[in-house]
Amino acid sequence: MKKIPVVGFVSLGCPKALVDTERIVTELRARGYRIGQTYEEADLVIVNTCGFVNEAVAESLQAIAEALDENGRVIVCGCLGGKKNPDGSNFIAEKMPKVLGVTGPDQVEEVVRLVESHLPRPHEPWGDLVPAAGVRLTPRHYAYLKISEGCNHHCTFCIIPQLRGTLVSRPIGDIVREAENLKAAGVKELLVISQDTAAYGVDARYKLDFAGGRPVRTRLLDLCRELGRLGLWTRLHYVYPYPSVDEVVPLMAEGLILPYLDVPFQHAHPRILKAMKRPASAEKNLERIAAWRRACPDITIRSTFIAGFPGETEEEFEYLLDFLREAQLDRVGCFAYSPVDGAAANALPGQLPDEVREDRRRRFMELQAEISLEKLKRKVGTVQDVLIDEAPDEDGVAVGRTKADAPDIDGVCYVTTDRPLKPGDFVKVRITANEEHDLIGREVLD
Repeated sequence: MKKIPVVGFVSLGCPKALVDTERIVTELRARGYRIGQTYEEADLVIVNTCGFVNEAVAESLQAIAEALDENGRVIVCGCLGGKKNPDGSNFIAEKMPKVLGVTGPDQVEEVVRLVESHLPRPHEPWGDLVPAAGVRLTPRHYAYLKISEGCNHHCTFCIIPQLRGTLVSRPIGDIVREAENLKAAGVKELLVISQDTAAYGVDARYKLDFAGGRPVRTRLLDLCRELGRLGLWTRLHYVYPYPSVDEVVPLMAEGLILPYLDVPFQHAHPRILKAMKRPASAEKNLERIAAWRRACPDITIRSTFIAGFPGETEEEFEYLLDFLREAQLDRVGCFAYSPVDGAAANALPGQLPDEVREDRRRRFMELQAEISLEKLKRKVGTVQDVLIDEAPDEDGVAVGRTKADAPDIDGVCYVTTDRPLKPGDFVKVRITANEEHDLIGREVLD
């Protein structure tokens, strides 16, 4: 029998990059390729890179070097693959000339073309070789749903528009069909992702499309309504605080989508926000947060911030801490500012020492830990819906998440149970205790 060609994968970076890898794997499986688990069994290896911060660049370069050393036949794709040198040449092609080929992010067809040119396909694609929902690398019960690519903002600390281009929204009908296929495959939770979720449809001028035979606009409100029809947990990530988001929050109060917003505020001080070239101001954001909570009292608001941005004074950092105290956000992450090659912020005056940036990140997270501890304490005694991620251990303790918790980035709920739960099960849990970021409870049986 003719040997089936095997392709290996190394996937780095954020969930959006993971979705790109899933799409590539799906296309290759449809063409009859087998996906390998080791360098030794693979006929060639694809490395999907990240180039967002310098640490990610270093990790990607190390992964490429390892793949070349262990396998020798390597194709590079992803954000770092799209990076250009000042003279316009490709960063990876010049630094790693032994790779078979290089593409940027969201270039599935080009990656597949490169694979087929170096490792001929075994047969033409057939629909029954892969499931309708494609091949996914996440657990069976949840999936990332990417609704657009690129970003129209030019934040000074970020090079995403250079790597992924400007905003390109997917047709709403295609997104809904993918969501329906995911549900049919057993998915219980959809994590809606993009670079700028709230801007969905802006580039298409909210044009009319069809989903399930219904005419709908290419905009976030319509998309949320359509996804809400599926009866899944639908969670919104990377939502800029535009006024248009106000229209979506009532859908959360109705139970159509989860009462959860991931809003990357990044800072609160007006001067720092201006230096970052971020939209909105702290005062407007506080007003908007209060309005969201009035419209949907159960809403969970998650955000990310940067401490130690160039020129940030101690007073401006304290202003950020005051914002955190007033906003009382539910879930928060904070990064010490990290210079990124090619970012405009590198040229700003007042670059802070590493120890100052890290100290401010630590102080920020210590304050948030106090806020989180108090907020979670209020949930003790309540009954929460929990989606199980890990089956019970030998002590009968399973790991799951409430509606307030996204996988990998938020807290978890440790559930004591007397029965053999499995990932993807929904259970009622009475909360009995809490830690700084996690909940503890026991399953409530009817």
